[in-house]
Amino acid sequence: MEEEETGHGWAARDSTGVLSPFAFPLRAMKGDDITLKVLYCGICLTDLCTIKNYWRNAKYPVVPGHEIVGVVTQVGRVVHKFKIGDKVGVGYMAGACRSCDNCRVDDENYCPKLVPVFNSFYPDGTKTYGGFADMVVVNEHFAVRVPETLPLDKVGPLLCAGTTVYTPMKQHGLDQPGKHLGVVGLGGLGHLAVKFGKAFGLRVTVISSTPDKEKDAVELLGADSFIVISNAEQMKAAAGTMDHIVSTSAGALSFSPLVALLKTHGKIIMVGTSTKPMEIPSFDLVSGGKSIVGSMIGGMKVAQEMMEFASEHRVTPEVEVVRMEDVNLAMERLEKGDVRYRFVVDVANAFHDSRGV
Repeated sequence: MEEEETGHGWAARDSTGVLSPFAFPLRAMKGDDITLKVLYCGICLTDLCTIKNYWRNAKYPVVPGHEIVGVVTQVGRVVHKFKIGDKVGVGYMAGACRSCDNCRVDDENYCPKLVPVFNSFYPDGTKTYGGFADMVVVNEHFAVRVPETLPLDKVGPLLCAGTTVYTPMKQHGLDQPGKHLGVVGLGGLGHLAVKFGKAFGLRVTVISSTPDKEKDAVELLGADSFIVISNAEQMKAAAGTMDHIVSTSAGALSFSPLVALLKTHGKIIMVGTSTKPMEIPSFDLVSGGKSIVGSMIGGMKVAQEMMEFASEHRVTPEVEVVRMEDVNLAMERLEKGDVRYRFVVDVANAFHDSRGV
């Protein structure tokens, strides 16, 4: 790709977060890069928080999207993982130093020089634009192969939400059948934590502040039980029964009731974040040998493993596919929590006229 090509996407220009058509220069392809035509892109809460500048880190104009599914249209001269026509996925990461201690053990997601796939810059100053666009250029290392058995319109959320819950479950031994997993929050992350937990052969209990989610938790997603955190009787009955708890909640938590649910040496694994400070029940932790740990996304090796596992065990998210022209409405609904359980944008149909494909 010797001449600069133009990408076409939808971008937010300011903190209103309103997305509208936007043209931008595609990153010049390097020898180990691939170019993909974007087919679908999931919508994550991170996209919403970035385009509205809730985290005060927006670098406008922002083309969001980090749950990207596409087909390879060009490959660099030294690419070895993919060929033209392959179906691939690209998640949150577009670059890392590849040489630090974290990168050497396949934990690129903790690299201090991590380059997110949108709203960021490569070391050479080139800006990153995300998957709400017709084309994406990315280093082959940061793409995963999509198994043929997975429906493409459901792959996107696996690249972020799926990897985010799968990674700590593997890391903390929640891939061992018979263990008891608690899942706090039943949204985009939480519903996939339930599905992966059941695929691992775990007993899964959903812990929620919303009683009306019980039917979905048990009948749709397959959870073994459901408890309401404000129900003292239910919480008492479940005390000391859970090996670990994965918290996907984006709101502030009261840790004491959750710590009481854990067995000795149990962990609360935080994958959801809150901007509000939280109180830590130190005595409850110390007296039970319990802990609160965090986990962010996952490296590329585990992302590919997750994709293969999802294919083998038929783990796919519950999605609502929306048109690009309806993406602003989808963002409004996401902010209200009005989605079961993940939006996916049909990107290819928004740009087929401009590309002739």
